[in-house]
Formats: sequence, structure tokens, C-alpha cells
Amino acid sequence: MIKLNAKNSLVIVLSVLAVSLILCFPKIYLANNIYYVSKDINKLYANYISLKEENRFLQQQLEDMKFKNQIIDSLLINTLDNNK
Repeated sequence: MIKLNAKNSLVIVLSVLAVSLILCFPKIYLANNIYYVSKDINKLYANYISLKEENRFLQQQLEDMKFKNQIIDSLLINTLDNNK
């Protein structure tokens, strides 16, 4: 049996503290790492949604420009045909 005096008690307490820190440190590290990675993922997802919406808007503008170009081309062709 271990005699408990001030020195032995301090060694036991420090040993238990060291073991508990060694066992808890990986969990704390992983939890923090997961938190920061999820923050990055949410930020990237928000950017993705924004870019997707912008892409949709630009595609609509492109379709409008193509439509206007077709109308102008058809008007030009009609005027050229009428002039002949």
C-alpha cells in the first residue's frame, strides 16, 4: 500500500491530471478542428450559392442578348431583301 504524504499525494494528483489531459486533448483538438472546418465549409457553400445565382442571372442576360441579336439580324435581313 502507498503511504500518503504531501509528496506522494502531489505526484498522484499530477499523474492523474497528466493522464486525463493526454486522454482529453485529442477530443478537444478534433472538436475544434471540426468546428473550424465546418465554418470554412459554410463560407464556401455561401459563396457557391452566390456564384450559382450570379451564373443564372448571367445566363438569362446571355439569352436576352441572343434573342435581341436574332431579332436585329432578322430585321436587317428583311430590310436588305426589301432593298433588292
